[in-house]
Amino acid sequence: MIKLTDIQRNFQVGDQTVHALDGINLQINDGDYVSVMGPSGSGKSTLLNLIGLLDRPSSGSYFLNHHNVTDLDENEQAITRNQNIGFVFQVFHLIPRLTAAENIELPLVLAGIAETARKERVQQAIESMKLSDRAHHKPQELSGGQRQRVAIARATITEPSILLADEPTGNLDQKSGLNVIETLEQLNQKGITLIVVTHDAALGARSTRSIRMLDGKIESDTIDKPSGNNHVTGT
Repeated sequence: MIKLTDIQRNFQVGDQTVHALDGINLQINDGDYVSVMGPSGSGKSTLLNLIGLLDRPSSGSYFLNHHNVTDLDENEQAITRNQNIGFVFQVFHLIPRLTAAENIELPLVLAGIAETARKERVQQAIESMKLSDRAHHKPQELSGGQRQRVAIARATITEPSILLADEPTGNLDQKSGLNVIETLEQLNQKGITLIVVTHDAALGARSTRSIRMLDGKIESDTIDKPSGNNHVTGT
């Protein structure tokens, strides 16, 4: 469970204070499928970074699975991220010199998982993402959709309970974007909490809960839609 209470995130720009997040109160339960929408500069990505422990609030409290993670140091943040959170971004962030399989395996290496166990889990991930014939290809030899599926496999190889996706279809064509979203939704159906930041209304309409942000505040929070019934466009 994610619980944010009275969250402020301020940035100093010259002599002006910018309130990137302004009094955010939000609870996201295990297994939720949430889209976060709003215009550029509304605070969407700042909120995602804070939930992902890539940033910390200026004030307020953040509880993750009933533990206060507001003031963790950098090492504690890294451990908590590795144990709980996976990330999928618009830019795939794959390492060019590594194959698809090696990119997927990397978080397990960093976590100190034994080689035999790593190889088995990577093979399962490759098969589940329909990448068996591309496992030994490097990123530049893969299509955009294939690279994003590699990124999803890497993000979920440590079996996180939360998956954060920031504009995951932003660099993909319509068909590839739909395949990626369906892959993310399948993970959500297995119990992973899925939070997607997007400006794509069709993508946002697929979620079971829609949050709209404006000027660092939550403008609306709607829970009323079944998932997976609409189509997503690539942008």
